[in-house]
Amino acid sequence: MSATKPQGLSSTLYKPNALATPSPIEVLVRARYPLLFVVTWEEERALNQLFTIAEALNKKLYNWTIVQGLARYRPGTDGNIEGRKGTKDPLVALREVVTMQEPAVYVFQDFHNFIMDSSVKRTLRDLATALRSSLSTVILLSPVLKIPDELEKDVTIVDFPLPGREELEHLVEQISHDIAQNPSLAVDMSAESREAIINAAVGLTLNEAENVFAKTLVTAQKLDASQAPNIYSEKKQIIRKSGLLEYIDVEETLQGVGGLDSLKSWIGRRRGAMDPKARAFGLPPPKGLLLVGVQGCGKSLAAKATANELKYPLLRMDVGRLFSKMVGETEFNIRRALMIAEAVAPVVLWIDEIEKGLSGVKSSGSSDAGTTSRVFGTIITWLQEKKSPVFVMATANDIEELPPEILRKGRFDEIFFVDLPSEPERRDIFAIHLGRRGRDPKTFDLDYLAKCSEGYSGAEIEQAIIEALFNAYGAKPDIETIDVVNAVKRQVPLSQTMRNSIHARRMWAIGRTVNASSSSDLVESLERVSSDDDGKEAMYLDYIRRARDVPESVRYEAERYLGGFPEKSADAEKMKIYLKDFSRLAEKIAHGQIPPAR
Repeated sequence: MSATKPQGLSSTLYKPNALATPSPIEVLVRARYPLLFVVTWEEERALNQLFTIAEALNKKLYNWTIVQGLARYRPGTDGNIEGRKGTKDPLVALREVVTMQEPAVYVFQDFHNFIMDSSVKRTLRDLATALRSSLSTVILLSPVLKIPDELEKDVTIVDFPLPGREELEHLVEQISHDIAQNPSLAVDMSAESREAIINAAVGLTLNEAENVFAKTLVTAQKLDASQAPNIYSEKKQIIRKSGLLEYIDVEETLQGVGGLDSLKSWIGRRRGAMDPKARAFGLPPPKGLLLVGVQGCGKSLAAKATANELKYPLLRMDVGRLFSKMVGETEFNIRRALMIAEAVAPVVLWIDEIEKGLSGVKSSGSSDAGTTSRVFGTIITWLQEKKSPVFVMATANDIEELPPEILRKGRFDEIFFVDLPSEPERRDIFAIHLGRRGRDPKTFDLDYLAKCSEGYSGAEIEQAIIEALFNAYGAKPDIETIDVVNAVKRQVPLSQTMRNSIHARRMWAIGRTVNASSSSDLVESLERVSSDDDGKEAMYLDYIRRARDVPESVRYEAERYLGGFPEKSADAEKMKIYLKDFSRLAEKIAHGQIPPAR
């Protein structure tokens, strides 16, 4: 028993006596796969499950470590049973497996330390061939995935899942039973407290969960719903240690985000859909959002505020960090990161600047042996098929770099375009940032500040206030409206330096995305900008406006007759004719003068 555990708390972990449904490992053992590589940090839990599998199949279980050699394994025993001498050497132990005729499962622990040796690789390849005609299986058990190229076709990788809610609930019940005779300790077993404790503990290993429960009992003398934040804090450290995901502490709220009212309203409507009651009602858990648009306009801020609004932890995935030079390790990192996100659900998973992590998909076959393509395939398949309440918030700046597959309906619930803030939104943004810095927004001419900052992003407005504070510090008692105005005028906004790029993003967004703000109109914004191409762009915008002014059913029927609006490469005269035909046809369809197209 650990010295940190309170008296009365058993250190024996929950060990399932039977597997409700065949696990992936059991299926592979039954199918006589010769070599498996099980990736897990939970040796004891994995060995106990393997013992259950072996027992159900009338096989013996042996385990090997560099310290003890090859020995018969039985749960709850510290000494070696039916141990074999001279098998501490990994080569000798592997050769010993070949000579043993009895049906068995052989578990080699921490074998990643030896698998790159040329003799070990050759022996494992020979062993794989020999085991195909036997009733035995060799399992390499390790927290580190390391497979040499020579064994890539012989070894099957198996991810060992973290304990589910049922195992964690059984652990809480066991702890409650263990401390029943200790009057100074208490575990609240009410449904509400138990749900809160389990929600906070999902994503931990069974050992980690037991340790944090014991720590909570030592420090608080109780384990109930009020201690959930302490359990979450332990989970935060564990997630950070994994190096795959980053746990983000959020203080931002949707009220602290200027503008984006359409996005806020959408989040508000989906907030209750994560609840288990929504599942009973027939609602699937929301998949998430893709936010695209102009840099510095609040996409990342909105992702953080959404997590706070939903009252869920926020995990950030840096796709680039997950890439590795080892064969198969990048794909394993992606799967492991997604598995952790699902294990700690409900959670918000933030994939910032997703286009940078997935750039180069098209050339992946020649540049990185297809690794990026496989990673991309894993992510989009998971986005489509996931059932757990993981709400994905992906952001992207460079729309052209996004693979078209990720934009298909079903990956995300909605795609929002975050444009430069409108005048009312800029007014709100000035008020928010002045208030954050201890200034009363009512003492500033917010209307004038909003007018003189047209074309500025939220980040540029914040920077203008910071610059005004720097300029005023030590020179005058406090900043005034004129100080902020001067700071704004000294900046050159992105809307000028990246005018063509922003214009192209807005053109792309029309018809493909939902505007995150109801106070701004992409068509009107684009019409204010002069265009060339013989007025083609203006005609396209005119078509968008006309199409929005008629019922959707009328637009659908008109486009069935005429086809879609001509491509940009088409002749300008063809576009003019299309506009005239569309207006004339839409009017006749609306008045029932033309039957539906067949």
